[in-house]
Amino acid sequence: MQAPSPSKFIVRFFFIFFPIIVHTAEIKAQGNLLVNPKRVVFEGKNRVISLNLANTGTDTASYNISLVQYRMKENGSFEEISQPDSLQRFADKFLRIFPRTVTLGPNEAQVVKVQLTRTNLLLPGEYRSHLYFRAVHAEKPLGQIFKDTSKNISISLNPVFGISIPVIIRSGETLTKADITNIQYQMEGGDTPQLKMQINRDGNFSIYGDLTITHVSPQGKNTLIGIAKGISIYTPNSKRLFVINLNKGVNYHAGKIKVEYAAQPDAKPETFAKVYLNLN
Repeated sequence: MQAPSPSKFIVRFFFIFFPIIVHTAEIKAQGNLLVNPKRVVFEGKNRVISLNLANTGTDTASYNISLVQYRMKENGSFEEISQPDSLQRFADKFLRIFPRTVTLGPNEAQVVKVQLTRTNLLLPGEYRSHLYFRAVHAEKPLGQIFKDTSKNISISLNPVFGISIPVIIRSGETLTKADITNIQYQMEGGDTPQLKMQINRDGNFSIYGDLTITHVSPQGKNTLIGIAKGISIYTPNSKRLFVINLNKGVNYHAGKIKVEYAAQPDAKPETFAKVYLNLN
């Protein structure tokens, strides 16, 4: 049998993974999948929480649902781990998910339920894992094909998307507080105003809310110059380093900047931290 000519071959890469960790927008979509809500928090007497999954694409798609573990870094990014850090507790052994596989036609939606189990074994404190929704590769690749006609090479690239959302279990009384330190105003690239800060968490639970930045002129006029929604610090982390771009159009050489970190509108009203930075 004659060996294939070295100038004629096909290379196919069927999977390109795009894991996305969801923690900011109200509803997240990746690879035509929408998941709502963006966080699952068990506290009080609630034992079952429903998630709404929707396929906004034009093709039928399937997703496997699993639980994974992440470490949060001080800059807010995540990395997957297999063993908990000191003072970190995984939630997976207290959770049941059904169904574990979902197939959605175009514009079709389905409910996935997350159930809290074995509550008698929970110790006071917080447990966290992440629900991972991973797209299942279709048998007939639909990815984009690139061809080099001179060498008869074709490459098939098929993105496989995955998104994850946190699942948090809280047991016992909340003993958590926050403050903001090391605030610094700077100009990035000479023309983009920025504010650097360190958000500190102390206590037994993670913290989650919105950051609002306001410029207060010497005359007392308040102007919103920046907002960041869904800023979290997960246990066991005690701090998060954060940088936010500010709007232009105000005098950053006079007055002061007010920074507020507060619960989101759909939660119990609470201001976690408030601090001022004098500009003059």
